[in-house]
Amino acid sequence: MAVSDAERRAMTRALALAAQGPRGVNPQVGAIVLSPAGEVLAEGWHHGAGTAHAEVDALAKLSPGAARGGTAVVTLEPCNHTGRTGPCAQALIDAGISRVIYALDDPGDASSGGADRLRAAGVEVEAGEQAAVASELVSDWLTVQRLGRPHVTVKWAQSLDGRAAASDGSSQWITGPAARADVHRRRAASDAIVVGTGTVLADDPALTARDGDALLPHQPIPVVIGSRPTPPDAAVRRHPRSPVLYDTHDLAAVLSDLGERGVQRVFVEGGPTLASAFIAADLADAVLVYVAPVLLGGDRLALTDIGVDGIQEARRLHVDEWIPLGDDLLAVARLSASSEGS
Repeated sequence: MAVSDAERRAMTRALALAAQGPRGVNPQVGAIVLSPAGEVLAEGWHHGAGTAHAEVDALAKLSPGAARGGTAVVTLEPCNHTGRTGPCAQALIDAGISRVIYALDDPGDASSGGADRLRAAGVEVEAGEQAAVASELVSDWLTVQRLGRPHVTVKWAQSLDGRAAASDGSSQWITGPAARADVHRRRAASDAIVVGTGTVLADDPALTARDGDALLPHQPIPVVIGSRPTPPDAAVRRHPRSPVLYDTHDLAAVLSDLGERGVQRVFVEGGPTLASAFIAADLADAVLVYVAPVLLGGDRLALTDIGVDGIQEARRLHVDEWIPLGDDLLAVARLSASSEGS
């Protein structure tokens, strides 16, 4: 049975509702319950981990039996497992829903299978309505499901001859104001900003996202990796969000823990040692390279050892964009082996 105009409008509304939910461990999901005549009976969305899923949030606004014979329009396949909440597929069956339309299949091993459960109970199921829009909405969450960890972007600024600093270690500022403003916008679009203890001790960065002197509305979680202690008076300790400090060099373990905290996008902005470590460990999905038209010479390279001994082992990049930023140039690129699609 084709999707009706009323059902299509309901999906558009469900996607708008989903966007109101927070990003985190769980996906953003919206749901609409329609009467058999196509009238909106209830709306719902997922308000965060541990709260009712979108379908149950909508059903809870109806009196018992009010949804019988109706249609549920959901942005993600109703889940089929019991976690902190029960399976949404069963909740829809118990409510007497006779038809379910959803946009995206659930990629989770434990949570998928809701569509099959619904069909087995005699519920008519249609999948794929506005799937592209739904996929874009939860693209970060889908990336986490595919990779098993947050998406990682490694950023550095360098001179035209590939140096991150002058011979005396000074690096402020290699790039100009337009490039620095772009970095702050990209920080604000991330969930966590990561540096090593070496950067904290050498530069004492605040790790905030700013517009000039003003803090931007969204601030990434500041993360410091390394065995050396972060000083009690370090600027990062005055960040609007409490810093997360890892006394380890196990980057995979760090990413795993950040994923459990609901982090989906990691922005690595440490020095050459940390940037190189992420790339060498195949934990970098994208790189942002800000290139300034200056020459520094010396041995302060933007990258150190990344596990390349011969040219045949070179880490190939797919450049998505070359962006002029004042006198500087930004390369937005993906590692060829990255699991994230283009």
